[in-house]
Formats: sequence, C-alpha cells, structure tokens
Amino acid sequence: MPSISELHDGERSGDASNAAASTPQSVCAIVITYHPGEEFPRIIERFARQVGATVIVDNGSGQAELVMLREIAADPSIHLICNGANLGIAAALNIGIRRAAALGFEWVLLMDQDSYASSAMVEALNSVRSSFPDPAHLAVVGSGYDDEERGPPVPAEMQHDAAPWQDMESVITSGSLLSLAAYTALGPFREDFFIDHVDTEYCLRARLRGYRVIKSRSPLMSHAIGAPTTHRILWMEKRTTNHGPDRRYYFTRNDTVLLRERGRHPGGLWILKALMRSVRTCKRILLYEQMKAPKIKAVFHGWWDGVRGRLGPRE
Repeated sequence: MPSISELHDGERSGDASNAAASTPQSVCAIVITYHPGEEFPRIIERFARQVGATVIVDNGSGQAELVMLREIAADPSIHLICNGANLGIAAALNIGIRRAAALGFEWVLLMDQDSYASSAMVEALNSVRSSFPDPAHLAVVGSGYDDEERGPPVPAEMQHDAAPWQDMESVITSGSLLSLAAYTALGPFREDFFIDHVDTEYCLRARLRGYRVIKSRSPLMSHAIGAPTTHRILWMEKRTTNHGPDRRYYFTRNDTVLLRERGRHPGGLWILKALMRSVRTCKRILLYEQMKAPKIKAVFHGWWDGVRGRLGPRE
C-alpha cells in the first residue's frame, strides 16, 4: 500500500483527486491537529471510515506527533498537510476546505482532534441534511453531542412527532457538516479571529445572508468544552471550562468584536456589555479555577484588544 507524502498548502494531487471523486461517499472529513494525544489514531479511525477522504491539517505539532500523523497518512484516503507553525484554527480550516474542494467534494465534516464520533455519525448527518426542506439555503448541520462522557455516545431516541433537526443561531465547529456551495458564497472562516468564536462568526454571517444553521437532535459524538468541572454552592451547580490564559484571551476578545460588529447596542454600549461579560468570567475564574491571576489578566487583555479592534495572534 503506497504512502501519501505530506502535502503543503497550494500543492495538488491529481491521482488523489480522481480517487476521491470515484468514492461512493460524498463527504470529506477535515481534522485540525495541534499536539494530538496518543489516542488520536483511535479517534480519527472512528470517522475516517465513514467518509470518502480525510484531510489532517497540522498546526505545528512536535516531531514525535508528526511521526504518528505520517503513519496515519499511510492510508491512501488520508491526506496530511503540515503547516509547520500554529496558523490558528480558522486558517487551518480554510486550508483543509480548499483541499477538500480540490478533491471534488461538496460537503465537509469538520472534527476536533479530541471529539469521539458515533459509529453512524455521517449517515445520521446526511439523513438530517436530506430531511431539510430548503437544501439550497442550508449552510451547516451541527451534531448534537454529549459533553460529560468520554467515549462514543449512544444516539438518543428521537421524538416521533419532531423533525430530526432544530434551528440554531450557531453550532460548534466539531461535528459540523458544512456545505461548500454555501462556503463559497459566504467566504472563508475569519482568520483574524485565530481561534475561538470562529464557528460563531461564520454561523452568524450565514444567517445574515439568508442561510440556515441546524443541529441534529440526537447526540452524535462526545465532546468536551475545555476541561469542565462542576462546583456545588448551596442548592446551585456551577460549571466552568478551566481554559488556559490564551483561550480566555481569544474568547473574550472575539466575543467583544462580535458584540461590536453584530450586536445592536447604541452609543457604544457594546463596550459596557463586553466588560460585564468579562467581569462575570473573572468571577468564575476567581471562585473555581487555578492560575487565577494570568487568566484574569488575559480576560481583560482580550477585552481591551477587542475594544481597540486588535486581531490576529495574541502578542
């Protein structure tokens, strides 16, 4: 079985394109890696066997991790693109989507490196897509997910009197089935966001252009937002994600930018709303999380850069 060499952005492979075009599956999976763990081969195997091809876009992992990725890419249906540095999740997604389009696919499945797909995820997403009454204006089909268990979820029984999907304002990137026709019309993921709210911004942009964003009612994967922990205070339960300082920065900054660009807050009130959100985040960090000082500093750094409109990678 021949090995597929590493493919860099801008390179093309005619043979791989022809192979993908002839496959009965119409979906190409795209997974972004950044220092993936040793369980990654098992994770990717769960969804790679459900699609016509898989594109791995690596954002600057170490040599040992690259050896693992090259071994995975020995499978002719798996293509490896090594960026050599962390270009951010949005840039990596755009690179992967360009490769999928060059391979002739019209739909892509976006996956995180730590999301566990159910054994029938793609079949279920295609079923949801087929049941949607206005396919020309369908931009994204998101996956319902279980964020408390680690391991493949068992899909819940759907209500007989309900559609298998629900309308959403936005869905998370991982587990989302993306229409490349809509992507071409809407434009790429926003690379100056770098990471966090990249999916939110894309979905909001789609909805403003008259497209629909939906999500399956059944859980189709297990996915954790950060490293969540639950804390009980009297009769209340509070959850926190325990994201590190950099993620706290990007989340706050990009949230602030979205409030400015997409919100309806006259007289600069978006600044105050973003500040209050930042204060609530800091309160949760102060009460429940480790590394309090650097995280709180990162939150206010993100808020200030969002107010100033300073985007791109964090300085």
